[in-house]
Amino acid sequence: MNAEFLHIMIRVADLGATIAFFEMIGLKEVRRRDFEQGRFTLVFMAAPGQEGVAEVELTYNWPNDDQEAEQYIGGRNFGHLAYRVDNIYDICQKLMDNGVTINRPPRCGHMAFVKSPDGISIELLQRGDHLPRQEPWASMENVGSW
Repeated sequence: MNAEFLHIMIRVADLGATIAFFEMIGLKEVRRRDFEQGRFTLVFMAAPGQEGVAEVELTYNWPNDDQEAEQYIGGRNFGHLAYRVDNIYDICQKLMDNGVTINRPPRCGHMAFVKSPDGISIELLQRGDHLPRQEPWASMENVGSW
């Protein structure tokens, strides 16, 4: 079971300033997605030649019209590490069998979240197409935060 490093996610209060910062150290924007319904923007940045290999995901949560952008303190701006895995169900089962809580189960056959022993959030993403939905994962509830 191979895992492939994908990205590190950080939340940002000022998307333009953060992009400019990373550009100053040589990273370039490689893709961007706006999520109207969820009210957030994802911007992926990478050093030349590292696109799709080692990226920084900038997550900007849109403020409501009557409020300022959220300010992050105490490490709240660090989001998660992300790894692509060969079989998300097998990995999650192995983790559960070893006492790891599956905070966000892979209900869709594509994505799950767990935490390291130090509380670092880890996103697991299925390599290739989503796996067919299957139990017990399809019915599992979220646990805690991730």
